[in-house]
Amino acid sequence: MTGPDVLVVGGGLAGLACGRELARRNIPFTILEAADAVGGRVRTDEVDGFRLDRGFQIYLTAYPEGKRVLDLPALDLKPFTRGALVRFGGTFRRVADPRSEPFGAVGSLFNPVGTARDKLRMLRLYRKLGRDGDEDAVPDGPTVDFLAGAVGFTPAMTDRLFRPFFGGVSLDRSLATSARFFRFVARTFAAGPGAVPALGMEVIPRQLAAGLPAGAVRLGARAEAVGDTGVTLADGEHLPARAVVIAVEGPAAARLLGGRVPDPGSNGSTALYYAAAKPPVAEPILVLDGDGKGPVNSLVVMSNAAPAYAPPGQALVSASVVGIPAEDDAELDRRARVQLTDWFGPDVGGWRLLRVYRVPHSLPNQAAGKLDPWRRPVRLARGLYVCGDHRDNGSIDGALTSGRRAAEAVAEDLGPG
Repeated sequence: MTGPDVLVVGGGLAGLACGRELARRNIPFTILEAADAVGGRVRTDEVDGFRLDRGFQIYLTAYPEGKRVLDLPALDLKPFTRGALVRFGGTFRRVADPRSEPFGAVGSLFNPVGTARDKLRMLRLYRKLGRDGDEDAVPDGPTVDFLAGAVGFTPAMTDRLFRPFFGGVSLDRSLATSARFFRFVARTFAAGPGAVPALGMEVIPRQLAAGLPAGAVRLGARAEAVGDTGVTLADGEHLPARAVVIAVEGPAAARLLGGRVPDPGSNGSTALYYAAAKPPVAEPILVLDGDGKGPVNSLVVMSNAAPAYAPPGQALVSASVVGIPAEDDAELDRRARVQLTDWFGPDVGGWRLLRVYRVPHSLPNQAAGKLDPWRRPVRLARGLYVCGDHRDNGSIDGALTSGRRAAEAVAEDLGPG
């Protein structure tokens, strides 16, 4: 057999992390990526001098696998404010993080987002988050039940804060998402702020790719079938390999593998990007729809955190919608502007719509029970492996972790030489 020992199908974060670990172990490999660049869902477009991530994304600075894999200083991460502005009852209510804004946190005790006891219950929540890696030791269930039962939050607190906040993270405002995923996200947020690289999220996969051997990534190579002897591309070319790693999103993995792994289902998202003459808020803080009226679930001024996201003298506003709305872009824009004009006034009418991104598979569906066990197997058979956020958890950290785990399984099976 000629060619690399391992073919990795997919050049997103999981595939790149797999390649990184294979390279560290001196195992020859090629990553097959269908698109014109690596990154998968983590890509950034430049439009009229603005940097637009393909869907609103942030990097949590406390991700444990990210600390192992990435050169974080080189990413030049720009943090967001640790807290939120919740739009409720016609005004904005600040929910502050007591560790970074102790005086603001005292003031938020008495705002109507939740009761004063709800704010104090946040301390109980921190105690129940557990440690990294102990999710399998905790019974799973819907996040909404965990918040009400284990922590004791009132419905008002859940509806006005957690539905827009964690519903925006998990892309599920019903909060049927696994409480295991909620604990992981909440623990990670508690340990460090969310941020974006100064030059856009695509810097993350580019950094991973830059550390791979020359020629390790083949672009424009779409896999059509996977067999015992390698991979067949869409143009009919067959590539032999001793091992194949499928490192694509869940639905695509299920298709390529002929149902050997289940399609987890998908949670979609939509992002509207606007150019504004001036930012509607003065800080890099997440603004949440506590009324639940939508269509915009959350908003953030990206250029407040990372000025290079916008040209000088302009602001980049990102408005996020949970799911894929049925209406076309023009109607969605109209409805969003009605909502945001109520929030920020007539200046919204002057904002210029730059682009709308509809991402049907932003995350795997992670309803309660789907993350049991917390980490699903990556070895399907000797010589065939699968990785991606659908094998660990729907996050950048989950994708990176699963890629490493797949490479470790490959190395164990191939052995030395």
